[in-house]
Amino acid sequence: MKKKPNIVLFLVDDMGYGDLSCLNPEGKIKTPNFDKLAEEGMIFTDAHSTSSVCSPSRYSTLTGRYNWRSTLQRGIVLPFGKSLIKENIPTIPKFLKQHGYNCGIIGKWHLGMDWDFEVTKEDFHPTGHLAEPPEEKFTTSPEQVRLWEKAFSKKIKGGPIGAGFDYFFGVDIPNWPPFCFIENERTIGSPSTFLPNYLLGNKMASIQGPAMPYWNFHQLLPTFAEKSDEYIRRQTEKEEPFFLYFSATSPHTPLAVNKPWIGSSGLNNLYADFVIETDYIFGELMKSLEKHGAADNTLVIFTSDNGCAPYIGVEEMEKQGHYPSYIYRGYKSDAWDGGHRMPFIAKWKGVINPGSTSDKLICLTDIFRTCADILETELPPEAAVDSVSILPLFQGHEKEIRKHVVHHSIQGKFAIRDKDWKLLLCPGSGGWSLNDKEAFTNGMPVVQLYNMKDDPEEKNNVYTQYPEQVRKMISMLEKTVTDGRSTPGPLQQNETEIDIWKLNTIGADKKVIDDL
Repeated sequence: MKKKPNIVLFLVDDMGYGDLSCLNPEGKIKTPNFDKLAEEGMIFTDAHSTSSVCSPSRYSTLTGRYNWRSTLQRGIVLPFGKSLIKENIPTIPKFLKQHGYNCGIIGKWHLGMDWDFEVTKEDFHPTGHLAEPPEEKFTTSPEQVRLWEKAFSKKIKGGPIGAGFDYFFGVDIPNWPPFCFIENERTIGSPSTFLPNYLLGNKMASIQGPAMPYWNFHQLLPTFAEKSDEYIRRQTEKEEPFFLYFSATSPHTPLAVNKPWIGSSGLNNLYADFVIETDYIFGELMKSLEKHGAADNTLVIFTSDNGCAPYIGVEEMEKQGHYPSYIYRGYKSDAWDGGHRMPFIAKWKGVINPGSTSDKLICLTDIFRTCADILETELPPEAAVDSVSILPLFQGHEKEIRKHVVHHSIQGKFAIRDKDWKLLLCPGSGGWSLNDKEAFTNGMPVVQLYNMKDDPEEKNNVYTQYPEQVRKMISMLEKTVTDGRSTPGPLQQNETEIDIWKLNTIGADKKVIDDL
């Protein structure tokens, strides 16, 4: 029997397609370690997350299911939110454990945890979103410290361990409370103070809450790199295959760039510097694989959960010639491609040809079925219902593996790709770039149709010229929703009712659909 390969998924947070120098040669950020991965592996130029924001994208990656099949129909999991992945949902780590793998996650979770205490806003997250440091200084009372000590002494249910991982070290959400490390199902120590005001706002933490004394964000990436090295060492010593999900907290806020990388981009932008530090951390992970003798038998996948966030100084970077979304329209939150077209590079010695490129349409949901295909194992019908194996593309086959993929924005607006065609069911961006209600009020149509081959920048809405294509794609989306799956197999159930139009959010009624 041939040796099972290790699998490493290095997922970064909020990094745009154009932030890698190997994908955007005219960009101003240099990423030598990601570039080296591309030289030794395969670049995918048409890879997509299912959502243009964090929690739903991560849900899809681990479950092989479109995120909108869950109970989360818009937005993200909120502070101290419940587990989004239900116990009965198959996941990559649950599957791989059945086949002898040890599964570890290091870094960010943001898919909810079932904290075993009542969460009140006053005691656990007393502010809304903070763009600037608050004027009020938050202090803890002895009663509050005792409350936190009791709460955080309890075992955390759900979370990564509930989703099937054997080992977890990291944080829930780096810019939200609780501000502490979590290992497996326990916090490391008990938060006993509010986060200092100087760490709030200014693209650092955005919500106040319980913190460990002397907590700082600069420790996150170096600590995750150290823990990953320890994990790889342990697993190679045991000589058992492993799945390592390195879920970086960067280059998302908090923009806690460590000193050696401050100013390294030359763009006077901490986000750009953070991309370079993230590239360095990836390089350290690759060194760990080499050092512990795992590099030759490990599939490494690098990708991002969604596009670059516009609030990190995008306009200033673009003025200097760096475009985080490359040629694509929109950013994080949007149904336009800048929100969900992801860097995706894979390396697997002896399988993937070095320096190769694929322009075939793929989705982050596809990682699940790829794992099953690698192990030459059939999945049960309820597993990975929106996942297609990428293994044939790894092996150099040119045939497309999927013809369509469904996208979802922060506001829950749908878009669907059908080969070269892309249809959006919203008059704006579905996110922050162009408000849908304002767009509709200003006379923009409720649908957008683009030919991505001729118009990759999504500038020319041609829905009136191809009404049959619009109707075909609407029917395709409706069937994908109704069937509970987009792959062959028995029908499945979604976790809630799905509204693909959400007309109430733009002040429209059903007549606008009937007129299409």
